[in-house]
Amino acid sequence: MKTYELESFLKSFLIFFILLEVLLAINFWHEYGVKKLEIEEKIQVEMKLCAYTIQCEGLTTDFVDRDKDKEENILYKSGDFYSYFKVPTAEKYLMKVVYPYSAYQKRVIALESKIKYKFLLYSLFAFLVSFLFAVYALTPLRKALRLNEEFVKDILHDFNTPISSMKINLSLFRREIGESEKINRLENNIESILGLQHNLQAFLKDIPTQAETFSLDALVENRMTYFKTLYPDIAYSSKLEGVTLETNKDALTRIIDNLLSNAGKYNKAKGKVTVFMQDSRLTIADTGKGIKNPAKVFKRYYKEQDRGIGIGLHIVKKLCDELHIPIEIKSNLQKGTTIFLDFSNVVI
Repeated sequence: MKTYELESFLKSFLIFFILLEVLLAINFWHEYGVKKLEIEEKIQVEMKLCAYTIQCEGLTTDFVDRDKDKEENILYKSGDFYSYFKVPTAEKYLMKVVYPYSAYQKRVIALESKIKYKFLLYSLFAFLVSFLFAVYALTPLRKALRLNEEFVKDILHDFNTPISSMKINLSLFRREIGESEKINRLENNIESILGLQHNLQAFLKDIPTQAETFSLDALVENRMTYFKTLYPDIAYSSKLEGVTLETNKDALTRIIDNLLSNAGKYNKAKGKVTVFMQDSRLTIADTGKGIKNPAKVFKRYYKEQDRGIGIGLHIVKKLCDELHIPIEIKSNLQKGTTIFLDFSNVVI
């Protein structure tokens, strides 16, 4: 189950389960209140039986003077429970029947245990129902997503033939007419298409985790050379000396490409992009437009510009998490953005 499928499943499950739990809690709270009243009614019945049959197990009795403050057959709650009843042979006296509060508490505790046990059983049933509901709700979504992914994969696969054909023809043109600025621009455009294709492939499939040892300096210089021709008015520079990493090179290339591309794409005219290493942290700083909400840029489809589709930095975060490379973004509007990649786990 992919991350967004798991997120959809958990949200459906939690919403339905919480709703059922709230309804169960309301129902059992009402039942608890009703059952407590029933206990009090039973206590009063037991008192009446005690007064008329003198069978007073668990109760205490006493005779008190009759007066206007002592109403008969009413359950009083003041500490212990008590009630007053007529004495047929003595008009001046009333029988006071007392039920201990401690005994009442035992009955209430027993009731609470019973209610809690029932609530737990019903909650387990609600959990199962919520789980089945979430699975049922997710099934058509997963089918639609699978169809969509297969469709995109087929398109990406079909891209390979025309892209390969264009690269071959460009090579033939270069042999015929030699080096040309127009051919270089076409080649860069093809590389941009390949970069988008690789991004979509990383977005759709599982991220490779096979590690290899390579030089970060050479990788960054190679990718900078490409972006210098793609964004000729942006000054790219790096200060890296002998940095060796052990991680998945292809995945890290996707990360570097996306970050250098954004640094050039959203930079100012005659802007700068600087890459350097300090304390196992790679820093990519630009002098661009900046980001309004840096905390949101890793969300899928989030974007602040009209350009792009909003998955580049989401893919970067996804790849960084897989490679155990913490990433941090700091940005100031109209001043630029600085991105930190912590290579502590992969630097040699």
